Amino acid sequence: MNKFEVVTTIGLGYIGLPTASLIARSGIRVQGVDVNPKVVEAVNLGEIIIVEPDLDELVHQVVEDNLLSAHTEVQEADVYTIAVPTPFKGNHEPDISYVLDATKAAIPVLKEGDLFIIESTSPVGTTEKVRDLIYTKRPELEDRIFIAYCPERVLPGNIIYELEHNDRVIGGIDEMSTEMACEFFQNFVVGELHKTNSRTAEMCKLVENSSRDVQIAFANELSVICEKAGINVWELIELANKHPRVNILSPGCGVGGHCIAVDPYFIVSEYPLESQIIGKAREINNYKAFWCVEKIKNARLQFQLDRGYEPKIAVMGLAFKPNIDDLRESPAMYISNKITQSQQDDYLIVEPNIEEHSSFQIWDYQIAFDMADMIVYLVAHNEFKNLPFSDEKVILDFCGVTNHQEKIFNEIPVEIPKPKENKRKKLR
Repeated sequence: MNKFEVVTTIGLGYIGLPTASLIARSGIRVQGVDVNPKVVEAVNLGEIIIVEPDLDELVHQVVEDNLLSAHTEVQEADVYTIAVPTPFKGNHEPDISYVLDATKAAIPVLKEGDLFIIESTSPVGTTEKVRDLIYTKRPELEDRIFIAYCPERVLPGNIIYELEHNDRVIGGIDEMSTEMACEFFQNFVVGELHKTNSRTAEMCKLVENSSRDVQIAFANELSVICEKAGINVWELIELANKHPRVNILSPGCGVGGHCIAVDPYFIVSEYPLESQIIGKAREINNYKAFWCVEKIKNARLQFQLDRGYEPKIAVMGLAFKPNIDDLRESPAMYISNKITQSQQDDYLIVEPNIEEHSSFQIWDYQIAFDMADMIVYLVAHNEFKNLPFSDEKVILDFCGVTNHQEKIFNEIPVEIPKPKENKRKKLR
């Protein structure tokens, strides 16, 4: 008989819902919990409100099989997994209040022998704080439940596969907690399970994403240097990567998402003097988005001076990475907000993975491309790569969409095409 008969997953977002669905597919009954009634309603209908390949089919299947249900209140179970956000507060200080609130909500229904797992990205020491909170509220459970930390390490757009196949790092507050958590994850994870303690597991997650942030910062800094030097950064990186021990990443308009753009601050806030490279990488990647704003504004001004009228500008992409609908910490969102502050009428905002947005009218990418005088590529969505290259349009490519085409403008200053007759509004 499986000792893990029922699981309660608190948080049904980009990580919680795929995790809950994968656990349910293994035959374990899962009770999802979320504060958003719309999420709960959608899940109970076997539907999803986020974009993630294969997730809709999986949710529909496990709900139909009565293995997954959603609730607004925490339900009693044998295992509790916490997959709630850990945003910022103050000066990029990590806010673990959602983790603590989720724990408080579960405390009344905890019982001896339960397994409590935190999956939310958290600063070092969070699991121990959760342990202390539980024992303070329920002293009779001290050393009688199992508490562990096991962060996700997945790529949006491929979450289902990676949740199942990627290796996992599992750290308990004691050896028995680690063993119990490993035994649980063996039910639905094919990848290898690596045992450690909770503090090392917490730091491991932060270090993984900080490492990526540093590598991207090198590429982004290189792109700014190449613009001043008159060098095509994409060609340069391709050639440099011919070296057998060099692997430079591709630059972009910054770094976004709930992990890479956030996790380094969890280290920097706790160890500001010791994390010089990590902190500087965050500065570089944040600056890259600001730099893109200035490039767009300058190109627009040059167009106005040369043509005598304001251009229609298609802004291609809002998500933090290609082919997803996730806008969290997106540099493309920052850029779009900045360039449209004074006037939105001349900007055609495109994001093919969402239907509407509270701040912008969302345009069809093909219509926006055809209407625009200037094309600004911020996110390398697959749809954009099939658009034609046009000498009639000014193209600013900050993410390599046009790299495969014959003529590449990228981030190098472009020559504005000669003016044609146009009846749109003239500058006074």
